[in-house]
Amino acid sequence: MLPTTDFYGTPVTRLILGDNPFAGNTYVPDVYTRDEMLDYYTADACLRAMFEAEADGINTYMALSDPFILRLLRQYRNEGGKMNIMFHSYPPMDLATNIYYMMQLDPIAIYHQGSTLDEMYERGDKETIRKRLGQIKAAGVKMGLATHIPEVIACADEEGWGADFYMASIYNTRRDRRGKTSSFITGEVKYLKFYPEDPPLMYGAIRKTRKPCIAFKIFAGGQVFCGKTPGEVPAVVGSVMRDVYTNIKPCDLACIGVFQKHKNQLKENTEIAAKVLSSL
Repeated sequence: MLPTTDFYGTPVTRLILGDNPFAGNTYVPDVYTRDEMLDYYTADACLRAMFEAEADGINTYMALSDPFILRLLRQYRNEGGKMNIMFHSYPPMDLATNIYYMMQLDPIAIYHQGSTLDEMYERGDKETIRKRLGQIKAAGVKMGLATHIPEVIACADEEGWGADFYMASIYNTRRDRRGKTSSFITGEVKYLKFYPEDPPLMYGAIRKTRKPCIAFKIFAGGQVFCGKTPGEVPAVVGSVMRDVYTNIKPCDLACIGVFQKHKNQLKENTEIAAKVLSSL
């Protein structure tokens, strides 16, 4: 069984479900293209993955708040789905409108999407960041922000941006994209390079803040598996998860996306996470 931690009064499993593959967001486009992910993840396939996550012991889903997922979550609830819902904002939609629709599904938390916030930080527009975070906070839900840049977490704490939690990318995907517009806006294919020196920097930021953090991109968008045989993959998953859970705080979580087309990644990952966490 996956252990839980108290997230502001809600027990949340220390491994939660992310949603990048549901939206066709691929970081290994030469292995799995955006079209392949979108063609596989029909509404039915997304629902199957949600219920599989629940069956495997995950009790929280970090969902993109685009119209497709918002509608799908209504069906998930109507069919008996019980996972807690956390949301991240959907950049193409007006934030106030987006928050209104998210709140209809009674989320336990909402965070500001990462690459758009990082872009604002890179151009020094902290006023807009504060305003947008305030809009989420005003909805009466736990408010967070996502970032790929360790310094953003330190700055948010030092300057009192009011975040209740942080979504922290283990890899800094802004390193080579500083000042560039998020692909959520441009729709461009992501050919990103992940640097091995990044995780220790973000782990340091995670440990320094007293607020809960959710580590994401722990598998470098799937790039840690490139060149590995199917038989080697479980050992890589275990090694990464051990590294993550050893370096984050007991109140922190890890978030994973899965592509269920070729095998049940959810079951494999939850079983490995449970073993790693039980040994720490």
